[in-house]
Amino acid sequence: MFAPELLAKKRDGHALDDNEIRDLFAAYMAGDVADYQMSALLMAICCKGFDARETATLADVMLCSGTIVDLTKIAGRKVDKHSTGGVGDKVSLSLAPLVAACGVRVPMVSGRGLGHTGGTLDKLESCPGFNVGLDLDRYQQLVRDIGCALIGQTREIAPLDKRLYALRDVTGTVESIPLIACSIMSKKLAEGIDALVLDIKTGRGAFMRDREKARELGKLMVAIGARANKRVVAVLTQMDQPLGAAVGNALEWREATAMLRGDGPADYKACVYALAGEMLVLGEVARDQDAATRLLDDAVKSGRALSKWREIIKAQGGDVSYVDAPERLHPAEAIVPFTALKKGIVHGIDTRGVGLLSVRMGAGRTRLEDKVDPAVGLVIDKKIGDRVESGEALGYIHARAKPAANAFAEEARALYEIGDGAVSPPPLVLERIAT
Repeated sequence: MFAPELLAKKRDGHALDDNEIRDLFAAYMAGDVADYQMSALLMAICCKGFDARETATLADVMLCSGTIVDLTKIAGRKVDKHSTGGVGDKVSLSLAPLVAACGVRVPMVSGRGLGHTGGTLDKLESCPGFNVGLDLDRYQQLVRDIGCALIGQTREIAPLDKRLYALRDVTGTVESIPLIACSIMSKKLAEGIDALVLDIKTGRGAFMRDREKARELGKLMVAIGARANKRVVAVLTQMDQPLGAAVGNALEWREATAMLRGDGPADYKACVYALAGEMLVLGEVARDQDAATRLLDDAVKSGRALSKWREIIKAQGGDVSYVDAPERLHPAEAIVPFTALKKGIVHGIDTRGVGLLSVRMGAGRTRLEDKVDPAVGLVIDKKIGDRVESGEALGYIHARAKPAANAFAEEARALYEIGDGAVSPPPLVLERIAT
C-alpha cells in the first residue's frame, strides 16, 4: 500500500475498496501514515464522500480497533439510545433509568457537550461524586446487577475513532455525514448491545439542522447496524425550540429527575416516551408503542423509575440525596427574568442562539478541555404558540452574579420572535427509519 496513491484516488472522487480502507487505517494506527496524511484523507472524504459500502467498512475498522464488549452472558436484551445532540436534550438522564425499570438492560456510553449542544456526561457529573469514568469490568458488572451503566468512552473502545475525531475537530471535517455515522456506530456497536435507538435531531437548534441530511444520516446508521446484525431504529425529532424548559447542566439534571417523579414539561416527556417506547419494543418487553407507554407509565407511577435512578446514582458514586431534594443541586447565585417587549404570540425561538448563550454563560464548552459550570443556564417558560403579555417573563437566567445575569437576560430576550397571528407548536417526532 502506498498512502499518497490512495489519498489521490479519494481526492479524485473514486471509491476505495475494502482492503484499501483496512490497510490505510491499519497503517495509520501503526504510525506508518502521518496525521497530516490522514487529515488530507478526511478532507477528501468530506468533499468527495464515502458510499454506503465504504462507510460500513470504515465503521467496522473503527469498531475492531479496540475492545468489543461481550454482554452475551448477561440475561435479557441490551438496548442503547444515542442522540445527535440538541439544546436542552437531557433525554438520556430520564430514559436510561426508566427503560431499565421496565426490564430492558441499558449499556450507555455517552459524550460531553461541544459547541451549542450539551453533553450527557456533563449533566450526570452535576451530581456530586457521580463517576462516568468506570472501566469496562465495572461497566459490565453494573449492566448485569442493576440493568444500566452510564459511562464515557474508555480508551479501549474504538481508539481509532478518538484519534480521527481529534483530527476532524481541527480540520473542519466534523460535519461529514459518513464520518459522523462511523464515529457513532463504532462506539455503539462496541458496547455489546443487541439493538439501538437513534434520536436524530433536526432544526434550528440541532447539530444536523437540515432534515434531508438528518434523514441521510439516519438511513446510513440503520444500514451499518443491519450489516452488523443489530436492530437499529432512527427517529427524527425536531429541535426548532429547546426541549423541555431547562438548558444547563444542573437545571437539566433537576428536570430529568422531576420527569421520573411524574412531573416536568409535556414535550420532554413525549420525547422520552417516544424513544423509550422504541427501546422496549426492541428489548422485547412490549409488543408495540401503546403497550410500551403503559409500561412506562406504570414504572413512573409506581416509583420504580425514580428508585432505579437512585440505584444508578449510588452505584456510580453519586450523592442520592439530591434525588429527593433536587433544588439543592448547584443553585444559581442570581436568577433574573427575561421579559417580552410586547404582547403577542411566540412565533419562534432562535434555539441555536439559546445554546450559544448558555455556552457563553459557562454551561457548555467550545473545546473538549474547557470546564463547565453546572449552576448556570436558562429556564424557558414560553414556547412556540404561547401567548405573552408585555413585560411577562419568557424565562429566567441562572447565573453566578446579578450584573452578568442582567446582561444575559437582554441577550435572551432578543432570541424570541413575537407576532400577532396564532401559530401551532412544531411536531416533536418527524419520522421513523428502520430496516
